[in-house]
Amino acid sequence: MESGRTEDLKAPVGELSIADRRTIPRILTAAAAADPDRELLVFDPLDGESTRFGRADVLARTLGIADRLRGVGVGPGDAIHIHLANRPEFLFTWFAAAVLGARMIPTNVVSSPTEVAYIIGHSGASVSVTDRELAGAVREAARIAGRRLPVLVCEDDLADAVASDLTLPALGDPDADLAVMYTSGTTARPKGVRVTQANYIYAGETVASALRLRSDDRFLVVLPLYHANAQYYSVMGTLVSGGTVILAGRFSATRYAKLAVRHEATVGSLFAAPIRMILRQEPEADWREHRLREVVFAQNLTDAEIERWNEVIGAPLLQLYGMTETIGPPLMNPVEGSRRHDALGRPTLGYSCRILREDGSSVTVGEPGELEVKGVPGVSIMPGYLDDRDSTTAVLKDGWLSTGDLVEVAEDGLLNFVGRSKDMIKRGGENVAAGEVELVLQKHPAVADAAVVGVPDEIRDEQIVAFVVPVAAGAVDEATLIRWCQERLAKFRVPSIVRFLPDLPRTAVGKIQKNRLRAAWEDEAGAER
Repeated sequence: MESGRTEDLKAPVGELSIADRRTIPRILTAAAAADPDRELLVFDPLDGESTRFGRADVLARTLGIADRLRGVGVGPGDAIHIHLANRPEFLFTWFAAAVLGARMIPTNVVSSPTEVAYIIGHSGASVSVTDRELAGAVREAARIAGRRLPVLVCEDDLADAVASDLTLPALGDPDADLAVMYTSGTTARPKGVRVTQANYIYAGETVASALRLRSDDRFLVVLPLYHANAQYYSVMGTLVSGGTVILAGRFSATRYAKLAVRHEATVGSLFAAPIRMILRQEPEADWREHRLREVVFAQNLTDAEIERWNEVIGAPLLQLYGMTETIGPPLMNPVEGSRRHDALGRPTLGYSCRILREDGSSVTVGEPGELEVKGVPGVSIMPGYLDDRDSTTAVLKDGWLSTGDLVEVAEDGLLNFVGRSKDMIKRGGENVAAGEVELVLQKHPAVADAAVVGVPDEIRDEQIVAFVVPVAAGAVDEATLIRWCQERLAKFRVPSIVRFLPDLPRTAVGKIQKNRLRAAWEDEAGAER
């Protein structure tokens, strides 16, 4: 295998960080050379036999898919659209993009063809990788986007994509974009977060350091790979520490603990909503036979939920905070020492944070303000949004990333979450921009105006309530609007409830007063209880 040191000596070293000049191809090459047969990946589809891949196997599969992609014209800077649920080919295609100097564009498999079409078009994707079940939706998305691109189907086009020669043609540029992760914003269109190879390495190192990951750790991955959480924290944390990824085909509340036991997992990552789903199951006798020493999670849990988790699972829970834009988690509860399940934690190694009032001055202890994260664009934080200079400059100033989230410093030094300054809804771990849903509703011919808010939900953090002004009384009903949204939006973005109003409350300058809509909803919900 090629070491790449001659290439290194010819290039200027430049400024170094914990990411150094490392790339995913370098990590895979070194791992395969040092211990080719040692497990790097175990895939459990839940409905079949598990498949195990050694370090040399992963490299061979990666290079095999890279050859197939090169065969359809993919080269440096090109965009590879990945529309897959959790399966090994997702990882191999991601890694192949790193080998080719290309960018991967992952999309949520429950997104509608219209939503996928926007991402395909905006990213300039030149090929799609999917499976048989999803291929029809991908082709429809490409048609809507007006792009003619090859669609590689895992079961047909990539089934035997295994390289016999494990020499890499290149070891990658750490400063080059490796992915564009589309995330909902406060506007009607998602923004594409650029993620470099150095970003991925930095995220992995941050998590590995914070969780004290070791080469004998086995990280259980049940969250979807098309999300930043699974990529940044689970996969990259495992890669940089030399451990093993245990990849489940999907999340299953009834089988989570059994998966941990079966595969001797030592670390896991969840959102609050999946945890609540687990806690609603009837526990089985072997649930506590796991080896999990810590499970990180995002979003708050109640005292009762923590108590129940400790009773039926027993693995320590550590809350963290991160965004697609922050790359690594800038806040996390410590593995050792003072921690609280209802706190976001404290700054992690490599990040600095500040909390500001609206006038830009610093808050005092116990006073809420907007969280900003200090980092190096392209290394510890994103370099920017794809083809969106205005949005980039709005959130990135002098290395400080504005998160749009309101937090406060507690007396114990840990940070508490207060609320969101952005018009966002959290639904079962998914970010939903109210503007995206409102735009779809407003396009219905019987709708004159619409506003969408998030209201508390016991299982999925928040549910989506739409307030609609019809063009005339009785012009449209709730079921019709929900079907309209289901045909145009991913399931998690579809409103649960539609309420009709003669008009929407607005300020003197015309801004919708969503606080009044939420208050009206709370009054209605309270009256029904």
